[in-house]
Amino acid sequence: MTVATKVETKTLIQALTEAMDEELARDKRVFITGEDVGQRGGVFRATAGLIEKYGAERIVDSPLAELSIVAIGLGAAIADTRPICEIQFGDFIFPAFNQILSEVSRFYYRSNGEWNVPMVIRTPYGGGIGGGLYHSQSIEALFSHIPGLKVVIPSTPEDAKGLLKSAVRDPNPVLFLEAKKGYRAIKGIVPEGDYLTPIGPANVIREGSDLTLYAYGMMMHYARIAAEKVHREDGIEVELVDLRTLVPLDRETVINSFKKTGKALIVHEDNKFLGYGAEIGSILADEAFEYMDAPIKRLAGPDVPGVPFAHPIQEEFMINPDNIADAIRELEAY
Repeated sequence: MTVATKVETKTLIQALTEAMDEELARDKRVFITGEDVGQRGGVFRATAGLIEKYGAERIVDSPLAELSIVAIGLGAAIADTRPICEIQFGDFIFPAFNQILSEVSRFYYRSNGEWNVPMVIRTPYGGGIGGGLYHSQSIEALFSHIPGLKVVIPSTPEDAKGLLKSAVRDPNPVLFLEAKKGYRAIKGIVPEGDYLTPIGPANVIREGSDLTLYAYGMMMHYARIAAEKVHREDGIEVELVDLRTLVPLDRETVINSFKKTGKALIVHEDNKFLGYGAEIGSILADEAFEYMDAPIKRLAGPDVPGVPFAHPIQEEFMINPDNIADAIRELEAY
């Protein structure tokens, strides 16, 4: 792995486009397929300009059929190519659920290790753009339950690029979830050159002694804002653990941070009941109970069927930095 010293500020979407561009140039086996990924450059413009550079044989517009996007990616992957399959919205992935659950995630296992499935399934998730019920779902908990599938959610442009490049080179399937509200809202320094961010390790992005906040994606972006707010206004020192990879989970970093602070707040946009935060809480209770100084707390989306269309109601549904700051103060008061 080489890392250039030059850096530049980019948005999350720019970092993702750059990662795909570099991987397409590096390996002729890499191709992209999905709805409108070609001439339109994707509904969020993540693949803009790539068809002009690499042609329609490698940037392939698909039919409006998610099952076929994933199934074609599976067949191509076991035929020694490197497909990047884009599902236009995470909400649309469910027609392909059986392919992902029964075939993509299990192919290596069922073949006793003879057949790898080096494919990436990219899709935007989450609310905040006024998309309503069918363009706002958080799907990570459903897919984190599937053995054989890696689940990755970056929260910074630097990690978005490095993790996507690692996902393309991974010998087995990766579900790569991208916070759509953060595509252009999240900006950060991105090194130039061929660098990789390893799939698996979490990242302690802020050291603290009072409590640990675990999050990923857009919620980690908001958690940074909240942590600075409570530090400035209340003197609370929050340790921020950016999970980055939900599967496989970096249990060591998760547990060690809790041992250090004794308090845990887990934040995610998805529904609270059986959400991903429940697994983090269970691990901490099982493996670090003696370090617990307060109840393990979760801040999550309400258990209703979907994000509302109306912006005022959507804002009530969504987690924001002020919600997170209030939850930090409540936990610190124990």
